[in-house]
Amino acid sequence: MKAIVTGAAGFVGFHVAKRLASEGFDIVAIDNLNEYYPVALKETRLSALDGKSNIRFVRANIANPNELAAAIAGDVGADIIVHLAAQAGVRYSVENPAAYVDANVQGQVTVFEQARKMPKRPPVVYASSSSVYGANTKVPFSESDPVDCPVSVYAATKRSAELLAHSYRHVHKVASTGLRFFTVYGPYGRPDMAPWLFTDAILKGEPIKVYNHGRMERDFTFIDDIVNGVFGAINRILTNPEGTAPVYNLGNNKPVALMRFIEIIEKACGREAIKQLAPMPPADVERTYADIELAARDLGFSPATTLEEGIPLFVKWFRGYNGR
Repeated sequence: MKAIVTGAAGFVGFHVAKRLASEGFDIVAIDNLNEYYPVALKETRLSALDGKSNIRFVRANIANPNELAAAIAGDVGADIIVHLAAQAGVRYSVENPAAYVDANVQGQVTVFEQARKMPKRPPVVYASSSSVYGANTKVPFSESDPVDCPVSVYAATKRSAELLAHSYRHVHKVASTGLRFFTVYGPYGRPDMAPWLFTDAILKGEPIKVYNHGRMERDFTFIDDIVNGVFGAINRILTNPEGTAPVYNLGNNKPVALMRFIEIIEKACGREAIKQLAPMPPADVERTYADIELAARDLGFSPATTLEEGIPLFVKWFRGYNGR
């Protein structure tokens, strides 16, 4: 089987490409190595894929049709596209909305246009986000809930990507499913996310910002569980495209209070945090909580890693990567 993986130097994309390679897929791994966070980390991830004969890496911008077409030249017979490339980060979308429209909306169109032109018209498994639920108060968040009121540009672009996928399925018969990821963390994680930011500050003895005065909850989901969910979606859509839902939640189904999250990091680091209480950022939400019944039924999704188990694994990796 052949797969195209976009965003392969990203956090989730790297882990998915690694898993697909181990499962025997021939992979075209694509990433533009943008500078939203240090490229060195992306290069470290790619170096962990070096030596695998069934992975071919191409540096390209998936929002550019010509670059994407050139990247997969010779591999247009791919069986599936796993589209994980995106401009990430809720808070940065306040500062630079155009980057999100380009990567997450134009990029979605470009990938689906490419898919419809390919001989096998391969299905697309793509990354969405729990952010599409906005400030919904009904919990847990279910795929059937309304998602018409995003509170950030990032969330709006992810919802737009879902609507575009629906259109391509209807008009061009390109099968697809979106995966609404809930706060993914683990080794090789992103430097702009709380596990990295808090661990880095605690180990340096620097203060951490505790938003909304600590009155927040997140459905933290370990990377290995997310990869299992992605792989489940790949298997599902390859074998039963008509029976695959348009979107699935992939979360831990166990939201954790922010103060408890900090306690777990403190324990893993062996020292206390210096906390600075701060108001809620304008693009953030108070709580995320995934209903995973649909993913469990269709994808065999069953997250197994608690935060108490996953955070020490991240901190251990973080210390090794940063020489601490």
